[in-house]
Amino acid sequence: MDLEKVKRSLEAAGEEIVSTATLDSLPPRFYDAFILKGLRIDAIEPGRVLCSMTVPPRLLNTGNFLHGGATASLVDVMGSAAILSAGTATTSGVSLEISISYLDSAFAHEEIEIEGKVLRAGKAVAVATVEIRKKKTGKLIAQARHTKYLAAASKL
Repeated sequence: MDLEKVKRSLEAAGEEIVSTATLDSLPPRFYDAFILKGLRIDAIEPGRVLCSMTVPPRLLNTGNFLHGGATASLVDVMGSAAILSAGTATTSGVSLEISISYLDSAFAHEEIEIEGKVLRAGKAVAVATVEIRKKKTGKLIAQARHTKYLAAASKL
């Protein structure tokens, strides 16, 4: 195994596409917009949020399907949204755990559906499930569980 080759590959990966100066000049919260641009809210009720979007080419991996990191970001955001929609949390909290089963692929311009549902929302911890499906067939692309710590408000 050529460890130096692995090191060079990882360090050069970002520079090949966009310079560090360009990346550093992006506005705060650019990442959220990069992932969520085009997301549509189809239904929202206490403890449940259903959205859809057309997979944009910017979210594809080198295999030309939805990148696992983009999937994880959608799980993070939709799990948090479902927890906030339950009305028991006063903060979006911080993630304690996210587990994802990748079951199928989504390709550019394919319509997907993302559904977040609260399993439990307590005072300190909340748990949500998130499913990403092909909108046309309902076939699961990813199934996830998102656990969050809901920071307690200070009594000072």
